[in-house]
Amino acid sequence: MGPKLSLTINGGVGKNGIEERIRRIDIDGGDIVGIVGPTGSGKSTLISDIEQLAQADTPSRRTILINGAVPDSIIRTDPRKKLVAQLSQNMHFLSDMNVGEFLKMHAKSRGRRTEVVEDAIDLANTMCGEPLAADHHLTALSGGQSRALMTADIALISDSPIVLIDEIENAGIRKQEALRLLSGEGKIVIVVTHDPVLALSTSRRIVMRSGGMSSIIERSEGERSVCSRLAEMDDMLISLREVIRNGEMVEGHL
Repeated sequence: MGPKLSLTINGGVGKNGIEERIRRIDIDGGDIVGIVGPTGSGKSTLISDIEQLAQADTPSRRTILINGAVPDSIIRTDPRKKLVAQLSQNMHFLSDMNVGEFLKMHAKSRGRRTEVVEDAIDLANTMCGEPLAADHHLTALSGGQSRALMTADIALISDSPIVLIDEIENAGIRKQEALRLLSGEGKIVIVVTHDPVLALSTSRRIVMRSGGMSSIIERSEGERSVCSRLAEMDDMLISLREVIRNGEMVEGHL
């Protein structure tokens, strides 16, 4: 990946047409930022604005700057120059090819060695309970396998410096491992989440209300401590989930 980028969100308006309280947010390469708020508060609209690199041409009228400047129009329109990769909870493959063919095609388009395909499959299998293989068809993958595959693809093949993650806590994968992988190499990671562990894993979080950016909360040392305890509990729940999936009794695993 090239030099680290910075991302600036300039505030627009909320659902009621009133200016957002937060007028500017600067995010540097390597930062992990959360977006939180009730259902319908505008979280998905905000990451959509970032994904489109909006220039006051969306309903929110926000503007997104890269390295403090308006991005070149070709970056917004040419998929080969796309700066943003997105991992969504609602993801379905439509192409009738297998996992190996898909990864080879993407690696070739990104100028990567095809040997990375095997590494990507191995990495995906560290995040999902049901292993996937190169000859598995994309359309036959489960929801968890699909998200694990795309997480590995973004981490090892995609060189997009900005990663948007939309509620992967519901994706059936090891979410903490996915966040650790996606935040590597100085990427900007923005996470929409309702999950306490993921929210407290970010250094700051944008609070959404009525379609607008309402406030920004910086993570405190106390919250960092709470996050560590919650992560331990989350690891235990994941282990118990695997025991139950394997048809075993949980007694003796606590």
